Amino acid sequence: MKFSSVSVVSNYDSALTDYPAVTNLSSGARSMIPMSASHPSVQRLLNREQGILKFNERVLAMAGDASVPALERLRYITIVSNNLDELFEIRVAELQQRLKLGRDDACALESSLDDIACRARELVDRQYRLLNDTVRPALAAEGIVIHLMADWSEAQTEWASRIFDTEIEPLLTPIALDPAHPFPRILNKSLNFIVELDGHDAFGRRAGVAVVQAPRALPRVLAVPPDISGHAHGMMLLTSIVQGFVGRLFPGMKVREVHQFRLTRNSDLFVDDEEVTDLREALQGELLQRQFGDEVRLEVSADIPEHLVGLLLGEFELGARDCYRVNGPVNLVRLQQVIDLVDRADLKFPAFEAAVPATLRARDLFAAIRKRDVLVHHPYESFSPVMRFLMSAARDPSVVAIKQTVYRTGDDSALMQSLIDAAKAGKEVTVVVELMARFDEETNINWAAKLEHVGAHVVYGVVGHKTHAKMALVLRREPDPSGTTRLRRYVHLGTGNYHPRTARLYEDFGLFTADEEICADVHEVFRRLTGLGERGQLRALAQAPFSLLDMVLESIQREIAHARAGRKAAIAAKVNALLSQPVIDALYEASAAGVQVDLIVRGVCALRPGVPGLSENIRVRSVVGRFLEHSRVYVFHNDGDPAVWLASADWMDRNLLRRVEVAFPVRDRKLRDRVIDEAIKVHLRDNLDAWLMDAEGDYARSRPRGRHAGYRSQMALLERLDAHLAG
Repeated sequence: MKFSSVSVVSNYDSALTDYPAVTNLSSGARSMIPMSASHPSVQRLLNREQGILKFNERVLAMAGDASVPALERLRYITIVSNNLDELFEIRVAELQQRLKLGRDDACALESSLDDIACRARELVDRQYRLLNDTVRPALAAEGIVIHLMADWSEAQTEWASRIFDTEIEPLLTPIALDPAHPFPRILNKSLNFIVELDGHDAFGRRAGVAVVQAPRALPRVLAVPPDISGHAHGMMLLTSIVQGFVGRLFPGMKVREVHQFRLTRNSDLFVDDEEVTDLREALQGELLQRQFGDEVRLEVSADIPEHLVGLLLGEFELGARDCYRVNGPVNLVRLQQVIDLVDRADLKFPAFEAAVPATLRARDLFAAIRKRDVLVHHPYESFSPVMRFLMSAARDPSVVAIKQTVYRTGDDSALMQSLIDAAKAGKEVTVVVELMARFDEETNINWAAKLEHVGAHVVYGVVGHKTHAKMALVLRREPDPSGTTRLRRYVHLGTGNYHPRTARLYEDFGLFTADEEICADVHEVFRRLTGLGERGQLRALAQAPFSLLDMVLESIQREIAHARAGRKAAIAAKVNALLSQPVIDALYEASAAGVQVDLIVRGVCALRPGVPGLSENIRVRSVVGRFLEHSRVYVFHNDGDPAVWLASADWMDRNLLRRVEVAFPVRDRKLRDRVIDEAIKVHLRDNLDAWLMDAEGDYARSRPRGRHAGYRSQMALLERLDAHLAG
């Protein structure tokens, strides 16, 4: 497959957006982007941070949906908190850093931070109202009660007192604030208490303010015995118990105020691409400092007095804009423990057992793949064939080499253990470990060390370009019809990570193939990642940062040409995010030419759909349901012979220009039709979990109209694939 050469250099110079002006385009690239794109205005693109917040509003709507089981509604509340943490740790931290450096337009940065704070505060307020007014009462009606201190019975108070004295107090270290006791270093996202006291201590010192830090070894949710609780599932929060008995840490003192607080810090890691000589060593040094990055956000209890808020903001050098008052625990992520403690299947989504496609149930997995390409759609179909592919390769004496990329795989991974076993067995094992996978850096460093210990070849990709491609290559020595042996390649390519746990929660596609062109291309990509030399020509795959953007732009231009020639033209894509300006401008041009464009974008989308003269032929929807929509699928009508691509890459500049990503074609006609149906058509029918985006970037939830029945795409796929596989 041949793509014209395109060189795109991004110039970042905007505080409001992450969309670069596109400069230094080759002549081939200029022909693929409308002239108006060379001077984009903010009006053509929507703000990234606001898009992230709107996505979380859609997630929070699931917590307010009465049709969602009660414990799952609580789970959505915790997911929003986790997402907001990352927004502040990375995106807001970056904007604040730019403001401090003074290299950007300060007014624009301040305005952007104000807008984020305004919408984030509204979202947080709605989140706590849902928790307190809707979700907790719904759980209480089912015997799942979180006992707040104000409502403790005598028996509950005695139990909490005993737990404080025996399990909590020995781990606490109260720190008074005075010239001999400076303000302690506060860990990122840790639970802390600020205590205001009256009285004098044993040294005659007049009491003032103290800080108590809750060690992370302490559980944030404690199960209360049913006979004490009076309910089948009673619980207390660590915050309530500490606040109830904190005075015991200060004998003889009077506690005037005690309030919880939580600090969010900049958690992005910085590794100088030009200075680093050992990426793993440099990253390990950075990880030690992640807990103490620059302060970004302060969360406090709603009833904390102003003078204590002022003390904390002054200590952390934050402003009023950065302070969030909450009516409940400052870290709702920890309420996930409630879900883990309660064994009530009726209050969770119905359990299902993902089946294995019949083709992959054969004893000889490699023979099945050799016969034809096999598609798997997780979580509707089991991830076990992927595990079996690598585990059997590790044991198979005919397998001589295994190569795999690792982005996220988990602390306890049978797949990684298989690679270790293969290396121990004397096979050539090459693993490209992405050490910069955000928040999984330490896990990946540990796996890299274990792999190196058993003699596997471990590389970290290309400094400055995260390796985000999902590839596994197995080389097997097999007899051919003439009786001589030859090396045959087998490949698994995916849109998601090699992570068995998330494969039960994330929607993704995987392809097993022995197609010689695809296998040769995967071999070439591994060569680029592990060695040196000029890049060879790929025949089937498109790879970022070299040819993936070219392929997307050329495919869009082909649809434009069909439309202008009077032929049917259509584009459909399913991605997690759409931010790339070259792609957006090309889609605008396609719309103007009459191409019908359907975009299913789970998260942030910078494109404005439905604008007359700009994007009236573009529709954008987002699907938020039980599973996290994660696959990346590009479909181009191609005059009736659809070109269908599966990919690891979203349509973002970082994916298309600054990462190692792979898009792979689905060549089998039946599998191609299946992808179009299961990734595109089914979601375009959804009228319960789909959200329709307007030109201002706002979303309205789709609802059944007229006599149309309600249709949930994820439920339809569960029922369809389960019925198909059972038959």
